[in-house]
Amino acid sequence: MEAVSQIVQDIKDKKIAPIYFLTGDEPYYVDKLAEFMQHNILTEEERGFNQMVLYGRDVSIEEIVSHAKRFPMMAERQVIIIKEAQDLSRTIENLDSYVKNIQPTTVLVICYKYKKLDKRKSLYKSIQKQGVFFESQKIKEYQVGDWIKKVLAGKGYKIDPVASNMLVEFLGNDLGKINNELEKLRLIIPKGVTITPLDIEKNIGISKDFNNFELRKAIGEKNKAKAALIINYFAANPKEHPVVVTVGLLFNFFIQIMQYHGLSDKSTSNVMKQLKVGNAYFIKEYEIAAQNYPLKKVSQIITQLRATDLHSKGVNAHNLSHQDLLKDLLITVF
Repeated sequence: MEAVSQIVQDIKDKKIAPIYFLTGDEPYYVDKLAEFMQHNILTEEERGFNQMVLYGRDVSIEEIVSHAKRFPMMAERQVIIIKEAQDLSRTIENLDSYVKNIQPTTVLVICYKYKKLDKRKSLYKSIQKQGVFFESQKIKEYQVGDWIKKVLAGKGYKIDPVASNMLVEFLGNDLGKINNELEKLRLIIPKGVTITPLDIEKNIGISKDFNNFELRKAIGEKNKAKAALIINYFAANPKEHPVVVTVGLLFNFFIQIMQYHGLSDKSTSNVMKQLKVGNAYFIKEYEIAAQNYPLKKVSQIITQLRATDLHSKGVNAHNLSHQDLLKDLLITVF
């Protein structure tokens, strides 16, 4: 993320702002920036007297301002990091008077996760003038594979696209959880090695053969035998493979096949852009599926999947079991 890199580089270059307001729906970058600041603005010797970590639930805005107005001891600046500052959402605007008359020898870092500051109000405008306002946005699931690839490349690793997809299916777009799993893999797998689906299965516990992406591929290829094996596995493991998730993924898949049929430009780059596919490796799956499923059939399947989705959520389900819903799903797509 370019904004993150810029903040990190500025701090390394000693271009340090007196206030950093870190906010947004994606906590990963907020936490990473706060951690970087905690260890890189002051030297180890300076931190003892000049660095403080406080939590929003334990302090008031008035107490934060009181700490921020103090002068550093035997150092150029002091650092105050307020974690979980979203707990101060009702009074956060009271910080505005301090920001307007900011203490230049204090670096105040506000970690305001999961919430958004009202940009129409004065505090936001004051922060923009005096310091750095950073908003961390959730990335789309189709972008997560590329994010995983870049994170691992920066640490000297590669990852198989299928292995990457397994992580996305299992963890969605929660970058914090994904990063934790990647860190576990790095402890086990030597640098320079490509992480494979088998590595994911052995070390994280996600089956490389029985998952939603393998089911999608089998259905796209009209491989009924393989799809049935996967469906039976899902039926035996309902907690790990809820029907609603499987139906949602297949619904999106057939929507993408419909979009593929409508494209006049079927070049790899255009298909990736229009279908929001994160890796060119998977484009062949859409080509094969489009050959196997004419547009009329795709339309029928989408309609039936909508009904199955409602059934999986208990609407007109008539006491259908998890296994029955999965079998109906198989009949729908074949």
